[in-house]
Formats: sequence, structure tokens, C-alpha cells
Amino acid sequence: MSLSHQAARPQPDQLLVEIAKYVLEQSIDSEEAYQTARLCLLDTLGCGLLALRYPECTKLLGPIVPGTIVPNGARVPGTSYQSDPVNAAFNIGTMIRWLDYNDTWLAAEWGHPSDNLGGILATADYISQSRTAEGGTTLHMRDVLTAMIKAHEIQGVLALQNSFNRVGLDHVILVKVASTAVITAMLGGTQEEVIQAVSNAWIDGHPLRTYRHAPNTGTRKSWAAGDATSRAVQLALMTLKGEMGYPSALTAKTWGFQDVLFRGQPLRVERPFQSYVMENILFKIAFPAEFHGQTAVECALQLHPKVNHRLAEIDTIQITTHESALRIIDKIGPLYNPADRDHCLQYMVAIGLLHGSLHADHYEDNVAADPRIDALRQKMILVEDERYSCDYLDEHRRSIPNAIQITFVDGTATDKVEIEYPIGHRRRRQEGTPLLMEKFESNVRSRFAVKQANRIFSSCADQAELEQMPVHQFMELFVAK
Repeated sequence: MSLSHQAARPQPDQLLVEIAKYVLEQSIDSEEAYQTARLCLLDTLGCGLLALRYPECTKLLGPIVPGTIVPNGARVPGTSYQSDPVNAAFNIGTMIRWLDYNDTWLAAEWGHPSDNLGGILATADYISQSRTAEGGTTLHMRDVLTAMIKAHEIQGVLALQNSFNRVGLDHVILVKVASTAVITAMLGGTQEEVIQAVSNAWIDGHPLRTYRHAPNTGTRKSWAAGDATSRAVQLALMTLKGEMGYPSALTAKTWGFQDVLFRGQPLRVERPFQSYVMENILFKIAFPAEFHGQTAVECALQLHPKVNHRLAEIDTIQITTHESALRIIDKIGPLYNPADRDHCLQYMVAIGLLHGSLHADHYEDNVAADPRIDALRQKMILVEDERYSCDYLDEHRRSIPNAIQITFVDGTATDKVEIEYPIGHRRRRQEGTPLLMEKFESNVRSRFAVKQANRIFSSCADQAELEQMPVHQFMELFVAK
């Protein structure tokens, strides 16, 4: 019996080709996409600056070897660190994701496309500084916004029909793939080189979702995206040095991604790569909390003044939600750390009912020690509304519905409070944008003195002026003096 295999190299997988052509050839003509990308840039950086208040985050930052300074290295906003772009991408990506407060995309797969900014911004700063030092042409912030739009699109479109979580893979696989594509293009890669780099991203080792779910929820979920986007920078740089790629990385029988990790199912891409994802991105404006519970917290805040004086009289709290929320953030029993708590729907709702607000400090141990929280959690009943689950997956609605009704021991009950679209949804963009800018200003002021903060606000206020700013000058605004 012969065991020989056909060794002829195939043509690259079609998805690899489509991604490469998109990042190198597709022009972005949507002004809405660019305007939303500016909001996303500011919000994402603000989330990272706020995270610098937390020692568990900052202990992971800085050069791998203490004291290392890289000439023309990428800066890490809010710090004095200047590092190689691989390490800087990890630093920026970790800051961005630490508080679970940056943007969100929900579909068959979920994730946070602004996680890609770690690699994009570090690479852009490195390129811009290096070119300036050599008398070359710098990158401008419009280049960064374009890269953001394209990374959002790759990650988000791949998430529409492909559920990586159902095979146990973490969504940061898509951060790695999207970041690798756009960063290789930013560094001057050809179509062949982008294909090679992205093929390596697909066959790389991929994180399991172990750290996102009980009983193992932990802080790796806050640095996993930083790890993914920094790995993307490394793969891009290796490719541009001549490292080879693997043309059938996705479809190779037995050994390709689809057979090994996707249960033999083909990856599905049912819409062209354009600017759909950035235009429809979800912002976490009001609460640093897992997005499937955002509208539930809004409901809890509306109920707070009606129930906060009757907490001892509550019999049941019925939360009506959608299937994805039940699968990800429905948790009973003990919660062991902030990463556990911000992924527990019952905990978020309890805080909203108790305090009429929800912010990052509410996940810390001193707040979680309040016995009223677990007392309320034990009274919660979660049920699925199939309409909610359908509307969640509907491309034209993309709602994230939740509803809460509270019944008291005397048999009376509150009205059922239902919210389908969170404040950060595209359908509420006009309402949400001023609040998003307030969030950005507050986060910047948490890190910088008035004079430096005002320079940042002035430079970021106008779309056209921001787009024309050289990247290295933009990054200089955020250096800790």
C-alpha cells in the first residue's frame, strides 16, 4: 500500500487572496467609516489610559528587559516607554483590553476589533519615526484610521458566520489574522507577502477560551488580545525578512486549519470586505462590562430608584435575555476576581440595582465583599426569549436585548423594563457620541495634567486636522512627561 502524498504546492486559499487584495487594493470611500474610526481611536486610547490606574495591568507593561530603550521605538501612550513595535503592541493591546471597556462586535463570533489598534499604532509610530529620521515621508493619522477600518472589517466579517467559540477557540484568533494582514501591508508587503504572513497567522498556536469561562476565568482575558496583536507584528516582520508562507493553510486535507481546528467545516465569508463593521461597531459608553449584558445594566439602572429602598422585599428578579448571554455570562456560585465578575450578568445587574451605576472599581474585591450582591444574585432567574436570540443574529437589526422585571414578596411587581439597543449601538449613535467624548475626556484627565490633556483634546477635536497629523506627532501627545 502506498502512503505517498502529492507534494505540488497548490494555489493560495481563496480567503487568503481576498484578504490580501482587500488590505492592498480596496479604497475606503465611506466618510461615516472614517468618522466612526476617529471616535473609535479616541475611545480605545482612553480605555487604555484608564487601565493605567490598575497595578495588575501596569505590572505587565514596559520593556521585556528593564531599562531597554529602542531608537525610533514605538511609544506606549500614558507612559514613558519606548519599545520595539512587537513589545509596544503587547503593551498597548493589553492596556486597551484590560477593563473590558473598548468596542465590541457581536455575531456568530464576538470580539473587540479595536484590539487591533495595539499592533497598528505601534507599527505606525515605528514607521513614522524611522522614516522621519531618514528624511522620508511620514505616515499620517488617516493611514491609521484606514488600517483600523480594514482590521475591523476583516475581524468582523469573519465573525459573522464563523463561530470559533463553539470549537473552544478564543476570538483573539481574529485579532491575530486581521492585525497580521493590515500590518504587513503597512510595512510595504506585496500581495504575496501578505498572503504568506496571514497563512502563518492561521496556522499559529491559538488560545483556548479556558480563561474566559467558569471555573477558570482570569486575567489572561485582559492581555490575550495584546498577545495576539503583538504576534501579528512579529509575523509581519518575519515575512518581510523572507520567511515563507503556507498556501493551503486553511484547506489542506488533515493538516489545515479547517480540518484540525474547525471540525472540517469551511470558513464562510458571505459579504465582501468593505467598511460595514466600522460603521456598525458597538461602543461601550456607559459601563465597563461584557457587552451581552450592557442593556441589562441599563434596565437595572432604570429600576434602581424604584427598588433600592425595598431590596429586602425582593422575591425574584427575572432577566429575559438571548442565547449568547446565557452561554457566556450566566454564572452562579462564587466569583474569584474582577475578570470573573465583569463576565457575570447577575453581578452586573446586582451592582446596577444597588448603586445606580457601574464602573471598573465595582469589580474590585472590596466592593464584591458586600453580602447584598450575592443575596440579589441568588434571587435572579435567567430565561431566553427566542425573539431576542433571532434579532441578535439578524444582520439588519443586530440588537442586544435584555429585560428585567422584579417581583416582591407581597406579590406586587415592577413593570418589565426592556431595552433592545445599548447606548453604544449605531442606531443610538447621535445620542451616544457626546457621551463617548465625555468618556474620552474623563479618561484622558485620569492620566494627564490639565495642560497636556487640553493639547490632546485640541488636536483630536477636528476630523480633518487629526487625519493630517503625522503619526509620530500624535503619539508624542500621549507621552507621560
